[in-house]
Order: sequence, then structure tokens, then C-alpha cells
Amino acid sequence: MPLLDPTTWQSRSLSGPTYPVTEPATGDSLGTVVLAGAEDVAPAAEAALAAQAEWARVPHFVRAAVLRKAGDLFGAHADELREWLVRESGSVPGKADFELHVAAQECYEAAALASRPAGQVLPSEVPRLSYTRRVPVGAVGVISPFNAPLILSIRSVAPALALGNAVLLKPDPRTAVCGGLSLAAVFAEAGLPEGLLHILPGGAETGAALVADPRVPVISFTGSTAAGRAVGEAAGRHLKRAHLELGGNSALIVLADADLDAVISTAAWGSFFHQGQICMTTGRHLVHASLYEEYVERLAAKADALAVGDPHRAQVHLGPLIDGGQLGKVHALVEASTAAGAKLAAGGTHEDLFYRPTVLTGVDDRTPAYAEEVFGPVAPVRAFGTPDEAAALAAPAPTACPSASSPATPPADSTWPNASRPGSCTSTTRRSTTRP
Repeated sequence: MPLLDPTTWQSRSLSGPTYPVTEPATGDSLGTVVLAGAEDVAPAAEAALAAQAEWARVPHFVRAAVLRKAGDLFGAHADELREWLVRESGSVPGKADFELHVAAQECYEAAALASRPAGQVLPSEVPRLSYTRRVPVGAVGVISPFNAPLILSIRSVAPALALGNAVLLKPDPRTAVCGGLSLAAVFAEAGLPEGLLHILPGGAETGAALVADPRVPVISFTGSTAAGRAVGEAAGRHLKRAHLELGGNSALIVLADADLDAVISTAAWGSFFHQGQICMTTGRHLVHASLYEEYVERLAAKADALAVGDPHRAQVHLGPLIDGGQLGKVHALVEASTAAGAKLAAGGTHEDLFYRPTVLTGVDDRTPAYAEEVFGPVAPVRAFGTPDEAAALAAPAPTACPSASSPATPPADSTWPNASRPGSCTSTTRRSTTRP
């Protein structure tokens, strides 16, 4: 029997409309889900808290056993779950396998949390025992996106459950199965008591209701910077804790002594993996002027050689963008960039939701695809003259995901500018790992 049966995979108790589960590569329907409306959040939170009280009293080793079993089940059902990740989210099989591996490991790591010390003994000036004790918060709200739906849901769901909480998970409706219902099915089979994990696929109104509900004191949100600001502001008004992972526009810095044979594959991977729909994607390529022309030529040739198509039915490097809205955003940024003076060295075209990997040259601070997070397979390339200039160009991005540098040999501390800032990092590489 499959883990996920479209006829039984979801309770019909939610109040929202039915929503088609669509395969982006073909437009085919894979089933339907019922969406959650804002009015569904309160009863879900009440039910979660009712179940959570008993779950918190369960011995830690019992909770840990459920998490370990869930980790095992991600492996046992890998073939079925891989197909959902490929077909519903547009992942290539390798990316889907990575998500499944991480999902299992997240469960195993969370299982270990259950037996961690739950407090500490404090020094006291009087002869008495003084200590702190950490207790479950009750219900945790998780809002997860479409791009890595399994990873970005399970990494918050698993530790929350392991520590004795209930969870209200609002996956993106476009990946409601692989980012939501699949987790519910795995945990049900693993023995998680009923009522502890509620799946509420829905839109912004449902997310806002989850953030506002007083029964949910902690929110874990992954998504765009704009949406994250709204979540953070609302959480602040309601005096609840918010954990936010937001957008990025990371810079790859290619120094004068870089080995382009090693760098180009890494650079293409950085910008084009999962169609660029990754917050840590390489959004800006900063290349030393002495290598700029060759770098552009070789990156464009690499982009032109990559296969784009249906990852379920063909061996490809890039699958489809998630939907027409994302396609429109990506293409609008590319067209606005060329209108502002940037030049296309590769790509810039699409067929249906399949967007060709794109390389832009002649970019500056005013180029939309350079200044903004594209969330698509677009690589803007800009030249610099000195490491200080590269650091200055990399620093102003209004996001905080990582940057990287690619010298042939690691620079001495005295020669590389100290341009780090909170939330960013710089790494050095000497060779490429295997990339498409």
C-alpha cells in the first residue's frame, strides 16, 4: 500500500476550497487537496494543545523512538516520496534524494534532543537548591516554502515534536503533498499520537492567522524577505518568538589566480541548481577584471550545454520553475535588466515553465537582476579590480545568506578585506566537486 493515497491523504474538515496538485513540468493534475482558511487555525490550535499536554508527559525515550522511526520511514518510502518531490516541486532526482536524506537525518538529530538535559542547577547564596527547567512551549507554528519543501518543513517539525510540542504546519499550497501531507503520513506510520501534527495548506491569510493566534507562541518561517518582515512585525506585536530564514542575493567572488576549470562548474551549480530557486543560490558573480571575458564565455557555454526539461521523464540538469507566477517574475527581471543595459550572454528564453539558464553581463548596481533576488536560473556577472572593491561590491546586499570566494590558494588574512557582517560568511575553494 502506498504511503500517500490521494483518496485518503487529508481530512475533509478544512473549510477552504479544493486546490489542484499540479505537476509543473506537464501541467497534469496529480490530485487535489483542501486548503485551510484563516478560520481553520483556531480549532487546529485548540486540538493541538489538547493533544500536546499528554505528549509532553510521555517519557523522552518514547518520543525519541517515534522520531527515529520517522527517519527510517523516509528511507523505506524513498521511491514514492522521491517521485512526489520530482513531480510536484520540479526537483531533479538528485535534489529529491538530498531532501530525503536530510529529512531522515533531521529526525535522527531531533530524536537525540529528547534526552538532552532539560535545565541546569544554578549557584545560590543560600543553602537551597536553585535550578532552571526548560518545558515545551505548547504549539509551534511552521510556515514553509515550495523550493525545498520537505527539508524546510521537517527541520522545524521534527525538533518541535521531539521536545514535547504539537505543530501546526502551513506548507505552500503548491507543494502541499511533499511539504506537508507526506510528513503527516510518515509520522502517523511512525506512531505519533493523533492531534499533534496539523497540516494547514493555505495562503497568506492562513499564515497571518497562524502568526496571530495566541495559542501558538512560536513561529518558524522560511520564505521571502518581504513576507518575513511582515511575519516578524506581526510576531513582535503579539509578543511571540519568531525564527526567520529569508531571501538571499549571495556573491561568488572569483579572484585573479582562480582556476577557471574548477570554478565554472561550481559557479553554474551555484546559480542554476533547482532552477535558481534556492535562497543560498549564487545571485551575483564578481570576477576579477583579468578573468572577466573568459569567465563570461565559459559560463555562457556551460549554461548553453545544460539540459532543461521534465525531470520525471528525462535526465536533465534543470526542471521547471514552480508556476507561471514565478516564471513571470524571473522573466520580468531579465527583461528589465536588458532594458537597463545588461547583455545576454546565454539564455533569457523559456518554453512553458522551462527557463533556460541565463548569463547577464554589463550589470551594475541599478540592474534589477543584480540588485534583487531573482529566484530563478540567472547569473549576473560583474568585474572588479581589487579584493577591496570585490568586498565592497559584495557587502551591500540587503540580505544575509552566504557569499563565497574562489582563489587558487587561500589568501592570507592580511591580504583579504575583513568584510564580514552578521549573517554572512566567506569561504575559499581550491577545486570543484562533481557538478552538472
